[in-house]
Amino acid sequence: MINDLWTAPNQLTLMRLFFIPFINICIVERRYHTALILVVVAGLSDGLDGLAARLLKQRTRLGEYLDPIADKLLLSSLFLVMSFNHMIAWRYTVMVFSRDLSILIISALLYTVGLRDFRPGIFGKINTACQIAAVFFALLAKVYAYEWIWMTGKVLLYGVFAFTIASAVHYVVLTGQRLRKLQASHQPSA
Repeated sequence: MINDLWTAPNQLTLMRLFFIPFINICIVERRYHTALILVVVAGLSDGLDGLAARLLKQRTRLGEYLDPIADKLLLSSLFLVMSFNHMIAWRYTVMVFSRDLSILIISALLYTVGLRDFRPGIFGKINTACQIAAVFFALLAKVYAYEWIWMTGKVLLYGVFAFTIASAVHYVVLTGQRLRKLQASHQPSA
């Protein structure tokens, strides 16, 4: 596991984790341009870590857990800080936190019974993309006060709301299927 820490993809993920407090500090201090640059760098590192894992054949068990944790910590903290600073309405933050906390609790419980497959479904991936884009446009609107930027951010937040619900329902269905498959594999043969 320690050797996995030093792979290029996992180093990129750790860099993303390192940026989290600095991005949030910039938002609190109203240094939106710097926060925007750091969010873009963090977003690029998210794309690059997956690409590097595939191209360098450095997919690791640690990376499977570390990457989504980094994404959740980054996005959850940004939604929280941006809501406190009146950049994102609280209802979106409550939805994001409710879904993520529910998934975390359910995953922890199911892990205890042997379920280890927690890969996101398509709606979860779309939801994450909407969250990233919504945060980006909320920051961009603070740097450049154009109406089209603000409107794009608003539409993306509606997408976050819709895909948070869709991905939560889809996650329950997927988890049910995975749990039934796990139970079937533990049934004695006749």
